[in-house]
Amino acid sequence: MSTQNIYDDPAFFEGYAKLPRSAAGLDAAPEWPTLRAMLPDLAGKRVLDLGCGYGWFCRWAREAGAAQVEGFDVSERMLARAAADTQDPAIRYARADLETVELAERAYDLVYSSLALHYVGAFDRLLAQVKRALVPGGAFVASMEHPLLTAPSRPGWVKREDGRVWPLNAYLREGPRHVNWIAEGVIKQHRSIGTIVTALLRAGFTLTHLVEWGPDAAQLAADPSLETELDRPTFLLVGARG
Repeated sequence: MSTQNIYDDPAFFEGYAKLPRSAAGLDAAPEWPTLRAMLPDLAGKRVLDLGCGYGWFCRWAREAGAAQVEGFDVSERMLARAAADTQDPAIRYARADLETVELAERAYDLVYSSLALHYVGAFDRLLAQVKRALVPGGAFVASMEHPLLTAPSRPGWVKREDGRVWPLNAYLREGPRHVNWIAEGVIKQHRSIGTIVTALLRAGFTLTHLVEWGPDAAQLAADPSLETELDRPTFLLVGARG
């Protein structure tokens, strides 16, 4: 199995570049403050970013004191942009498919991943690789699309009492979803929260954080459009120790 490399499609890549988090980086991602609070002290640490994209987190990790940072991504276009925006010999980028990646044993103090895991079909295999790659007690911190967001799988809508409409859900029917996001036919992998947590525990991790992200009062005041996140969260954030 290999990851659908939609990010190397020119039209998709152009559309992705227009997203606020693409243009402005971590500070434009509303879940970033919560993710940042889940991270360990990075001073002198070795860090791996799985699905590094433009390299925003890789550069931030170095600014936070990391001694060595590696960023892996399946997209050549993403890696080219990351390399062009990075002038730091302690940051290295490499092409890797998260479905088949082989990680060195006990090579990192932190493995981080932002909004990449919901593309991975071989989830158990990847978690085993992450566990192997971490030093004992090392941290794994990741975000993914919330299962309530990935679950819808067929046409149709239901109307709520308040007049809003929502797509029909198929939460416990896990597996690939073909969705239209920026481009048609993007493949994402839906799995329930229970499946995600069980996979982490089975891989030998100790769970430290499980956050169904929602905005705080200050974020709502700054951006009232985030209020919809209180109805159906977009992001699931997980933290674990190896």
